Amino acid sequence: MTEAADVPAGVTALAVERSSARAEKDFAKSDLLRDEIASHGWVVKDTAEGFILTQKPPFAVLANLAAVAQSALTLPVARCTVVVLVDGWPDDLETCLRALLANTSDEVAIIGLDFGDVDSSGARLHQIAAECPARLAEIHIDQPLARAGWATAVSALAGVATSEFFAVIDVSTILTGDALTPILATFEDPSVVASGWRGVNVNTGDGWRTFTDAGPGEVDAVLGYLMVVRTDAARECPPNPKATFYRNADMEWSLSLREYGSTSGAGRIVMPEGELPLRQDRHHAYHDTDPAYRDKESKKTYDRILQRFRGRVELLSPRE
Repeated sequence: MTEAADVPAGVTALAVERSSARAEKDFAKSDLLRDEIASHGWVVKDTAEGFILTQKPPFAVLANLAAVAQSALTLPVARCTVVVLVDGWPDDLETCLRALLANTSDEVAIIGLDFGDVDSSGARLHQIAAECPARLAEIHIDQPLARAGWATAVSALAGVATSEFFAVIDVSTILTGDALTPILATFEDPSVVASGWRGVNVNTGDGWRTFTDAGPGEVDAVLGYLMVVRTDAARECPPNPKATFYRNADMEWSLSLREYGSTSGAGRIVMPEGELPLRQDRHHAYHDTDPAYRDKESKKTYDRILQRFRGRVELLSPRE
């Protein structure tokens, strides 16, 4: 077992008793003991070696993503809801959130979804949310992002958003000015289903095996550094739940939205004109993820793209 130095002896005894109950498969007793430990201000987490005791955080923690829909979440009234998935790197998270708050109007609400308070990033989210409760809502779950899954997390938040538009932003994307207004202006065209910062086109010349950067105007896909979708479309055509890791999942979702829009009349993905006022800092989700895991999950998603969409040129943006 592992525990902080100041854990009361009585709490440790309860945790030991709970471990025994779990070993005997008495899960009802185990749950009661877990709740009793929590009433003393401590959280017990099971590990391969036994358990870990940590002080209870100053915010409510949901068990998993499934509990988000049942939670009494109060969101600010807004035209666009921007979602930030929180999985560590608290300093980068703070930079991203404060830039969002400083460079967007009250028409934009922000949701931070924290996965397990990695490196106290959930605590940092809680601190900033306490300063800006009218703009920033916080959700904390006791489930790692790798287990919950990128696509499932995005879908869960699209399900609770009350705004007309729904956006996903990576913590590496830093607004230096009002980048959302020109993005949202593209939706004045009712045929547009998605927009954002960086667009890409399928390279049909190599069997759809790569995407190339695209400029302003209609594109095949928008990358998840900053991706904005009509909320109704995000609910009716969510990202593929098999996409546990983010990489290539944004392109898979984009092509799904174009397919969805081919029958609904709103399936174009359009990038705004001109340079948007934002920058990209270190992209931790790529550079600081285990390369073997990253490549394996990325390949799974790209294989699905090829199986479902390759050759369907009618879904792509117009080509010269």
